[in-house]
Amino acid sequence: MHEDIQKIKDEFSDFLLRNGAIKFGTFKLKSGRISPYFINIGSIGEGSPISKLGEFYARAIVGYGLLQETDVFFGPSYKGIPIVVSTAVALSNLFGTSKRFAFNRKEVKDHGEGGLIVGGSLDDGDRVGLLDDVMTTGKTKEEVISVIRSSAKVKIAYILIAVDRLEKGETDLMATSEFEKGYGIPVKAIVTIEEVAERALRGGLIAEDAINSINGYLKIFGGKRA
Repeated sequence: MHEDIQKIKDEFSDFLLRNGAIKFGTFKLKSGRISPYFINIGSIGEGSPISKLGEFYARAIVGYGLLQETDVFFGPSYKGIPIVVSTAVALSNLFGTSKRFAFNRKEVKDHGEGGLIVGGSLDDGDRVGLLDDVMTTGKTKEEVISVIRSSAKVKIAYILIAVDRLEKGETDLMATSEFEKGYGIPVKAIVTIEEVAERALRGGLIAEDAINSINGYLKIFGGKRA
């Protein structure tokens, strides 16, 4: 199995732009920052594009050589749920590989089978690939990892996100690099916000001043690589 990573990046950037999952303009973030870009993978809410989203994750997993490091995929609720399900389906359809997938509830279920984990089992010794949309800080990922590790003695092999914002976390490091350093878990992104913006510029979807705004924003809020 072989996948051209640059081809995936270009096609995924086009996909995100076409489906409004990344927008350029002026946006107030939860953090209070005024950002020239906004990422919302959760805006994809239709059968055909969510199927395509899973295909991009599946292709990136193969392209980055992560498939052989994975026994089960995990999607943090809520945005990670459609990601992990569509990715598992795509891996089966495109590459003939059937892998377990699971996700968590926000609250413990106190009836029926109970518990927090839904889907495939998490077994001792499993290597888990955690699939999500973005990483703003490591705090939410830390909570999810705690849930996973409370279910079984597993190894979190990596985290794969759709877009790296390239913004700093709680230190001057990029949030992704900060997480890798703090937790020892590799973080991969299918694309970076700069790659999507450059693709949008080449396609005539944004003007040069939008690139200047992004560069200016990242000069202030962008993080350093470890």
